[in-house]
Amino acid sequence: MFDPKELAKTLGDLQEKFQSAQESNKNITLNAKSGGGLVSVSANGEGEIIDITIDDSLLEDKESLQILLMSALNDVLKSVESNRKNMAMQMLGNLGDFPLKV
Repeated sequence: MFDPKELAKTLGDLQEKFQSAQESNKNITLNAKSGGGLVSVSANGEGEIIDITIDDSLLEDKESLQILLMSALNDVLKSVESNRKNMAMQMLGNLGDFPLKV
C-alpha cells in the first residue's frame, strides 16, 4: 500500500544525501595532464578550475600551449562529469527500498 508519510521521509533522506554529496564534491580534486605533464589542470567536483600549471618551456610556443591547455581542460571536465554521474548512480542505487508498493 502507498504510504505518503514513508514517501515524504524517503524523499527527505534523499534530499539530505544530495546536499551532502554537493558539499563533498567541493572537496574533491580532479586532475588532468597533457603533453606528458607539461600542462596540468585541477578542478573541484563542482567543475570549478582551481589550478593550472604550465611548464616554462611552453611559454614561447603559444599554439602548442593552447592545444595542450584545451586538452587538459577537456579531460578534467570529463572527469568532473564522470564523477557527477557516479555520485548520482550511488544515490539512485539507494532508492531500491523506495516505498511505492502497489
